[in-house]
Amino acid sequence: MPRQARLDVPGTLHHVIIRGIEKRQIVDDLEDRELFVSRMGKLAVETGTTVYAWALLTNHAHILLRSGAEGLPRFMRRFLTGYAVTYNRRHNRHGHLFQNRYKSIVCDEDAYFKELVRYIHLNPLRAGLVKDPLALEKYSWCGHGVIIGKRKNDWQGREFVLNCFGRTARAAIRNYREFVEAGIPAGKRPELVGGGLVRSLGDWSQVVSLRRHDNRESTDGRILGSGDFVQRILDEAEERQKHHFSAVTRRKNIGEIITKICEEEDVSQAELRSGSRRRAISLVRSRLAQLLVEVHGIPLAMVARELGVSTSAVSKILNRSRG
Repeated sequence: MPRQARLDVPGTLHHVIIRGIEKRQIVDDLEDRELFVSRMGKLAVETGTTVYAWALLTNHAHILLRSGAEGLPRFMRRFLTGYAVTYNRRHNRHGHLFQNRYKSIVCDEDAYFKELVRYIHLNPLRAGLVKDPLALEKYSWCGHGVIIGKRKNDWQGREFVLNCFGRTARAAIRNYREFVEAGIPAGKRPELVGGGLVRSLGDWSQVVSLRRHDNRESTDGRILGSGDFVQRILDEAEERQKHHFSAVTRRKNIGEIITKICEEEDVSQAELRSGSRRRAISLVRSRLAQLLVEVHGIPLAMVARELGVSTSAVSKILNRSRG
């Protein structure tokens, strides 16, 4: 089966799960743990990614975050690659540190936000790394203590979480603590690590195809939410796909036009895109700019990229031709 496409636009809530390759450790000592957490926090600030809950265990980690303007893939790539390089150098090892790709689950915020915060922050207790809720509040490698107020992380979305539990900080902390402790008897929650109501057999095109043929399966490991939520995700995906195909078609048309004109004028496309000011090249560039913008309605920025010049240069070409 092909890899499934990442489902992400800025502002999407994700439950991210990172695992060590072959279930091996991703942290060996205190310095590794400090590096992992500090790098996550630093990049969260740089990329506008908001981390609401997190737990670092020995061979895996959970993070509940809202993607920033750069998107989840770029944030995770910078985070995991940078950490792995440093880890390997410290421990004189080579090769992959993490298992395949990290798992990211798009989450229905209204239905699952509080549940996921609780599930993630109870991980150290379920794993036996701490013995009771009081010890969990003091545990340094989990975001729970930050929500309670025992520790401080400026990059963690503490206020947003507390606003879900009460109007005042004192009431919110009390309610949050009670909510988390009430979840201890539930143990592992497999339903929170994947599974909406629609299953993709590949990338977005296949998801949309299933929808068009009214074909449904039981779960999708990338989506956690109600039927309405999954439906909305699919609607948004289909709209993005339309724009994507439109852009691809447009680039294909531009390429065909450029190839045709360059062949007619006996000019190489490489020289056309090199920024050359040779008169023959400039004339072909001017002809193409007018044709692409004024006849075919291609945006100036796209035309500029294809012709190897700036947007302002294309604008000047058009102004001269109109003058």
